Amino acid sequence: MVVMGDLQPAGPVESLESIAAVIDRMNAEGGDLVLLLGDYVSTRRLSTGFIDPHDTAPILGRLDAPLGVYAVLGNHDWWWDGPAMRRLLTDQGITVLEDAAVRIDAGAQTLWVAGLSDPVTQVPDLGATLAQAATEAPLLLLTHTPDVLPDVPTDVGLTLAGHTHGGQVNLPFFGRLIVPSRFGDRFAYGPIEEAGRRLYVTSGIGTAIIPVRFRVPPEIAVITLTPAPALGNGQDGEN
Repeated sequence: MVVMGDLQPAGPVESLESIAAVIDRMNAEGGDLVLLLGDYVSTRRLSTGFIDPHDTAPILGRLDAPLGVYAVLGNHDWWWDGPAMRRLLTDQGITVLEDAAVRIDAGAQTLWVAGLSDPVTQVPDLGATLAQAATEAPLLLLTHTPDVLPDVPTDVGLTLAGHTHGGQVNLPFFGRLIVPSRFGDRFAYGPIEEAGRRLYVTSGIGTAIIPVRFRVPPEIAVITLTPAPALGNGQDGEN
């Protein structure tokens, strides 16, 4: 799976050319799935240029994966115009999951991908979303913010989130000064396992508020899923 969050393009750092370079790099990874975690527009306070989603969407439409491209919306998308952003992505062949789940079949393997509406600006229905997925197949949950993790059932195989930018600035001795989460830096970045729940939080591509990163580089996350070992001999399987 090739995972990207928080593109949030705006001048002076980002441009349509830099967006295209990100998309080219994602395609070069050759993932079976491409997963997008929200914020395809920037409402950043300090920027020298606004990049219109009408120009960004066709570039995102170049994303290609044999099992599809799936997305959720983020708070910046809703602050701009959530329904319009959804239409722009859908018109490019990207499946936007707003409290919805889809079944993906790849040969003998089946995976459910569920996506929540943005918890910052909307009221997602986690229970109803997960209920759409059959329980016999592995389930992957997409959410813009990781703050939902304590409410996620342990039978969800993996939750993917963005929004935090990894804190964006990580100072020696002081750590991540600003993490937009009610849990502080608990879910700031990277792989997290807590009480049987698995989470990966990407640091994303763009920036929020100010166009600065320090010791928190942007990333495209590439994640490989492997089947759990078959149960046998009285042993419990591992996901």
